[in-house]
Amino acid sequence: MRLVLASASPQRKDLLLQIGARPDRILCPDIDETPLVGEKPRHYCRRLATEKANAIDITSGDIILAADTTVAVGRLILGKPESAAMAQTFLRRLSGRRHRVITAVAVKTVAYMWQRDVLTVVKFCHLSDQDINAYIRSGEWQGRAGAYGIQGKAGRFIPWLRGSFTSVVGLPLTETFQLLKNAGYQFDREYGADS
Repeated sequence: MRLVLASASPQRKDLLLQIGARPDRILCPDIDETPLVGEKPRHYCRRLATEKANAIDITSGDIILAADTTVAVGRLILGKPESAAMAQTFLRRLSGRRHRVITAVAVKTVAYMWQRDVLTVVKFCHLSDQDINAYIRSGEWQGRAGAYGIQGKAGRFIPWLRGSFTSVVGLPLTETFQLLKNAGYQFDREYGADS
């Protein structure tokens, strides 16, 4: 079976390697990521993961893995900021409060699609203007849902979370491992698939 990662995220590729899954191809599906009117964050995230998986041409023997990570404050979806000013707005909104991070995963073969989503609650400490400006200067906000990456410099802003750390990074490993097993993926021997 050939594993096709439908994501250009280097974090997702690295996380897959941690569980012994090596993508044979990496493709970046071109889909419209605009939320539908009134769409709730969890539905939005699931829909995008499914659309990403469906946007990749599949042949017999392929397993397509697609994922989407969404940051939500209440019903408000904080996607990938388009500018430093938008990133600052997002970080001010997250400052001192809890928010949800949802990562949806879709694994597809010619015959079937398996899906899971994982919700994690993340708490940000209060951020000063100096904190926000320094983070913006780092450039880590670019291409990140909610304008931050927990595995980088923003980790210092997060005193706790409830849920899956790897889901916040971009791919919940336990759930992804199980979905790939269900699809018949053969992991690297050292990791096994009997666990």
